Amino acid sequence: MKGKAGPGLWLVAAVLGHLVVSVVHGAAHARAQVALSGIGRLFVFTVILAGPLAGLALSWPAERLGAWIVALTLAAAFVFGIVNHFVLISPDHFSQVDAVWRPAFTITAVLLAITELLGFGLAIRVARQRSI
Repeated sequence: MKGKAGPGLWLVAAVLGHLVVSVVHGAAHARAQVALSGIGRLFVFTVILAGPLAGLALSWPAERLGAWIVALTLAAAFVFGIVNHFVLISPDHFSQVDAVWRPAFTITAVLLAITELLGFGLAIRVARQRSI
């Protein structure tokens, strides 16, 4: 339909929105002095930040493959965020963050989960509607 954005365009918006929220959440991590382990940082930079962007870039020449990469990386990011921010009690758990930074940290952690689920759903939709 002319004038309406398709799921592919919404997927671009979701991935870029996720990137923006990730950067703000990273700033909250830094300000609250919540450090990640080396493996945690590697996961964040490769899977959470670079993965969806790589999938999006790949979706131009290979839309279905790119969408699957976006879906898988955002699903992994969602599990990582839920477990670390809301399940395991650690310095990365929202309740353990310095009270001054807790609201920004918690809000961005929730926004990350929302953008990850939204992007995952859109990526699955794009991947399934395209043929090989």
